[in-house]
Amino acid sequence: MRIRPGNHGGLRMSIVESSYPSATHFTTMNLRALLSLLLLVLGGCATTPAERIAKNHAAYASWPPDVQARVKAGEIALGFTPAQVRVALGDPDHVYSRTAANGTEEVWGYRSHQPRISVGLGMMGGGGSTRVGGSTVVSSGGPYLDEILRVVFEAGRVSAVERMAR
Repeated sequence: MRIRPGNHGGLRMSIVESSYPSATHFTTMNLRALLSLLLLVLGGCATTPAERIAKNHAAYASWPPDVQARVKAGEIALGFTPAQVRVALGDPDHVYSRTAANGTEEVWGYRSHQPRISVGLGMMGGGGSTRVGGSTVVSSGGPYLDEILRVVFEAGRVSAVERMAR
């Protein structure tokens, strides 16, 4: 590292030269690594109806043609069994039970798995200096905040499907 003092246009300046890569270089490298890791993780978690059908072919083949068509399209309907829902939509992100007037119901919740990107910029001053910083955060969301679908089972069959409004 080398420091060169100078007086340029009435302003006292110091130019710092460094053999280290710039902070922008590190930020770009870190962002690329983070995005690569995120794509790998999110890509590895998702399965398609076709992949789930192939895994559960014997069960799928035993279902009526109208159920097969919906499952193949990644859709569900009232009266579906838990197995049919799992093949159509995949494993739920969370399962809970609720007590209603007609008994206990099992509820499966499905979340959106779209990544969210937030960008922040901050500025701080004090002690004769000013600092500026920024950050980028990539998140797949918090628990239940990005829930898009709930499937309610009563007596082992889908009794309600709740889609969240956006």
